Order: sequence, then structure tokens, then C-alpha cells
Amino acid sequence: MPRVTPARLGRPTDLPVLLVAVVWGSSYLAAKGVTTADTVLAVLVLRFAVALPVLVTVGWRRLRALSGTQWRGAGFLGLLLAGIFLLETYGVVHTSATNAGLIISLTMVFTPLAESRVRGVRLPGAFLAAAGLSVAGVALLTQGAGFTAPSGGDLLMLGAAVARTVHVLAMARMESVRGADALSLTTVQLGSAVTVFAVLVAVPGTGASPWAAAAAFDAGDWLGLVHLAVLCTLFAFFVQMWAVRRTSPSRVSLLLGTEPVWAAALGIALAGDRPGWLGYGGAVLVLVGTAWGRSVADRGRDAGRTEAGRGRGPEPTGTGRRPEAVPSASE
Repeated sequence: MPRVTPARLGRPTDLPVLLVAVVWGSSYLAAKGVTTADTVLAVLVLRFAVALPVLVTVGWRRLRALSGTQWRGAGFLGLLLAGIFLLETYGVVHTSATNAGLIISLTMVFTPLAESRVRGVRLPGAFLAAAGLSVAGVALLTQGAGFTAPSGGDLLMLGAAVARTVHVLAMARMESVRGADALSLTTVQLGSAVTVFAVLVAVPGTGASPWAAAAAFDAGDWLGLVHLAVLCTLFAFFVQMWAVRRTSPSRVSLLLGTEPVWAAALGIALAGDRPGWLGYGGAVLVLVGTAWGRSVADRGRDAGRTEAGRGRGPEPTGTGRRPEAVPSASE
């Protein structure tokens, strides 16, 4: 009888996880299609009015089991998440779906860089080279057909990548949320974020109300909203939970790391994005740099686990989006 290896166990989960990466890649295009500068807050409220009740219903027992400290910690993380949603959603309105998906992928190199500073650990030279390649790629990507100042949307997406890094580090280091299961942590964070959006949208001059935005939606807008709420949030989260229990987190993370590839491909194929030759070159550099950086950081993490298992030292930092992390603004 042939030996069943972890790699073989992971294969049945690969297709659904890869589908999540495709869905996430399409989320920038969907968000851009359904949202305007005047309806950002309204769309965010409507989107999670669909997703949040499902999460609460499914995870009600585990939510009740959270301690007060865990509720407060998750609520604070939700405030950070609200900032990410706002930066990403306003950003995607003011830039192309291709730029949005590629710029936000810098989180995969920003996170290990920031964590190394926090821990006082020196990163390998190969990782620093990969990070430099990614940053150079973004610089080219935002220039289009010629050298100009990056758009406001590009800068907002860059800010969102930094905010995602802060959020990931906070989740990893906050003692108050240790032991909380992923579903409960996600639900409380999203609830906290939606509370922020509901308060902001009630302030005069912040844009259309959810009711006014919903009344103006056509069939295509509703389809885009359902896509964001059901596929990019609920489907993606539950597939991650299912997959990470049946294969390694590293394998799930690797497959999800193809998200910017799909974002760029769909933006160019469906939205007619034309980055120009400089932009195409920058897109390639971003994809190569983030993939290379993820590979270097993952090798370092795996080596650290081996050393830790032998009692020789602590496990070094990981990289990028954790499989159990909450969905981001466009996801």
C-alpha cells in the first residue's frame, strides 16, 4: 500500500483554496464596480449586513465562550480592521484593480520586515533583495506609460498594505486574543468594524446612506455586492478553516499568495487595465519579488521550527497573510 504523505493529503484541498485566491483577486474589480467615492461607507455597511449575521449564527456558542478580555482585544483589532477596509475601499475607487491587487501584496514583504524590527532579528540578504525588487516594481507599476506622481488611490493602497502589516503583528502579539478561535475572532472584529462604518455613515457629509445606495443599485451592483459578501468573505473564510485543518498552513498560505496574480490578470482581461510597458514590467517585479520574499521567509520559518523542535532556539518570524487571518477589506 503506497505511503500517504502530507503533500498527497493536501492535494484535495488545493483547488478550493486556489479558488479562494481567484475570488480574492476578483474582489478588487468587484469593489471598484459597485463602489463610488460617495458610497464607500454605505457599501461596507451593506456588505457586512449580509455576512455578519451568518458568522454570528454559525459561531454563537463559541462567541458566548469568549472572555471579556478576548472580546475587548478582538474589538480593538476590529478598529484596526476598519481602518484597513476604509483605506483599501477608497483606494480601489481611485486606482485600477490591477494596481490595487499588486500594491496590497506588499504586505507579504512588509510583515516580515516589521516583525524583524520588533524582534531585533536580522533578515537574510535574499529577503531584503526580494523586498527591494517588490518596492521597485510598485514604483514602476504606478507610473503607467510615463513617470508621474502616484495617484491618490495608489498611495491609499500603500497605506492599506502598511495597515495590514500592523494588524497582522497585533493579532500575533496581543495576549488578550490568545486562545480565541478563528471564527469568533473574525466575527467580533467584523462587528467592531461595521460599528465604525455605521457611525461614520451617520455623520452628515460622509456620503450616501446604505438605504439610498441600495435603492440606486441595479442588478449588476447587487451581483457585485453579493460576490463581495458571500464569496470574498464567507466562502473564503470557511474554505480557509476547512483547508488548514486538512493540510499545512504553509501550503494554504502559498496558494493564497497567488492572489495578486489573479488580481492583475482579471484587471487586464476584464477591466481593460493597460499599465503600459513600465507598468507591465513593474507588475512582473512585484510578483517575482513577493513570491521570492515569501519563499525565503517560509524557509527561514521552517528551519526555525526544526531548530526549536531540537531545543536549539526560538522559532523565527513567519510571513504574509496567515491562513486563519480575517478577510481584508476587499476580500
